[in-house]
Amino acid sequence: MPFNPIKLILLVTWVYVCLYCVQRTQFSPLVPRRYKPAAYVVTLFTGPVLLGLLLVVNSVVKSLRSGAGILETLGQQVREAADGVRSTTSVRHKKHSVIRLLNSSGRNIKEIYGHGQRKRRGSHILNLTEQIIGDALDRKASDILIDPADEATYTVRLRIDGVIRTVKQLKTETCKAVVNSIKAVSSMDISEKRRPQDGAFIAKKGDLTVSFRVASAGALNGEKLSIRILNQSASTLVLAETGFTRKQCDAIRKAISKPSGMVLMCGPTSTGKTTTMYAMLNEIDLDTRNVITVEDPIEGVLSGVSQIEINPKADITFAKTLRSVLRQDPDVICVGEIRDEETARIALRASQTGHLVLATIHCDGNTAALIRLMDLGVSAMLLSSGLSALVSQRLLRKLCEHCKKPAQLTKGMILELREKRIDHRHIFDPVGCERCGGTGYSGRTAVCDIMTVTDELRADIADNRALTSEMRTKGARKDRTNLRKEGMRKVASGITSLQELKRVVG
Repeated sequence: MPFNPIKLILLVTWVYVCLYCVQRTQFSPLVPRRYKPAAYVVTLFTGPVLLGLLLVVNSVVKSLRSGAGILETLGQQVREAADGVRSTTSVRHKKHSVIRLLNSSGRNIKEIYGHGQRKRRGSHILNLTEQIIGDALDRKASDILIDPADEATYTVRLRIDGVIRTVKQLKTETCKAVVNSIKAVSSMDISEKRRPQDGAFIAKKGDLTVSFRVASAGALNGEKLSIRILNQSASTLVLAETGFTRKQCDAIRKAISKPSGMVLMCGPTSTGKTTTMYAMLNEIDLDTRNVITVEDPIEGVLSGVSQIEINPKADITFAKTLRSVLRQDPDVICVGEIRDEETARIALRASQTGHLVLATIHCDGNTAALIRLMDLGVSAMLLSSGLSALVSQRLLRKLCEHCKKPAQLTKGMILELREKRIDHRHIFDPVGCERCGGTGYSGRTAVCDIMTVTDELRADIADNRALTSEMRTKGARKDRTNLRKEGMRKVASGITSLQELKRVVG
């Protein structure tokens, strides 16, 4: 047959398409893991035909489960697949110098981890590491979790707006090299796989500098890595931007305007306590008051504030640092976290001797904070005289303004909302679009319950025997009810959804 360049071009294109589809099949959730070897062989010859068939079958199954139309479900699946290909292609075409990973002394990851490896192999691993970190920053994630799924694969997950999403699956050999590169730039021992380790590194992307905290631990089928991305915007936030009502902001401003006393932020992990505490500091006149913070770690740089970072390896603890801070003529002391009895006692005594103390404590609510401080051994008299206010906080995801739709409520729910004098016409449900990544939510807002320590409450705290039993039975329920009421105001305003309120508060 005569030579035909068009046929040759089509043949070469088909071969490359088949190879690309094999690569996509490797990480596709449409193919069960046990059938993947057979799928590789079939895809090598059929190319996009197999992926298209799987896409249609998956769309039919999803439409039967959800009750939506097949064409609608298929269109959504195609859009999601196109978004994935587009994001992957855009990441690949970005220059590697866009993001730089540096250790605490400023050395680049390529200088630290690049030695002793084949150039091509090492370059591929470092580029993949930078891609994972860069993707997390682009998606505004708060945590990166790298975990062994089984003996053959690792999963890379991101916590975005408080919810974990799986974004990538990697082969064990590749991901172990990625883990080692992150451990190397975090000044951790890459030869130690079993004992837990802690480290830190920074990333520079244009004018942006972001700090990361890394924790490793031995796990089944390998080693897991947790990377905390410290909030870059925390140091610039003010109270009006947190999501608190005007009345709540006024109550907090009144508490932090006093010359002494303790304002205690309460809540579980990752509920925005430190960010709100920074917002409080931004409300203080830093020109007339000497502000010192003791943190672990420092999450944001505050202009005009002396910030001290805890380092247990160097024997720099909260308690020891607080003692030295009291000799530096502070007006305002900020304690990153109360973890033990000694720190609690020093902070509360400082609040009695003419200092304003802002602190956080990990617990479920305001009542639980009082009980925990008592359990730590803090005397009832010290607690009653030192506390000024307690603020319990949660974070709710905000509905995406581009795709939210009016909620479909039952008649019973509408009647219940009317009895509570809540307008159900402004309640919305999440949908999902390209701008919100298909989740239906974008960003978060805070809800809080403020407990002002009045003279009556001080007397009750001092009589801790009578108070403790009542707090354990009624206090926690009351805290949760108050948070639910604040959350319902956000729901009735169309800011968040009933599902999100139930997920976070209950």
